[in-house]
Amino acid sequence: MAALKWLVGVMGVLIVLGTVGLVVVLVQRMGGAAGEAALPPASLGQPAGTRMLSVAAAEGRIAVLVARPDGTERLLLLEPRRGRVVGELRAAE
Repeated sequence: MAALKWLVGVMGVLIVLGTVGLVVVLVQRMGGAAGEAALPPASLGQPAGTRMLSVAAAEGRIAVLVARPDGTERLLLLEPRRGRVVGELRAAE
């Protein structure tokens, strides 16, 4: 009978430790996912007066259509993790 009491006590402790461990892992994963989604502050490197016309997701990148003060429009491709411009498309020179 003493062995059964000891076994029940050990299993109770294991259940409590497992529950605490599960809660800790869930909190860490939820906190990490929210931090990765945010874009770091960045400059697009465009001249003053440039307007952003639209923003869209494009195959792991962020596409931003901008209108520059000289009347030209450009499509900038941003890398989401670093928030930097990795490509630029111009309709005409």
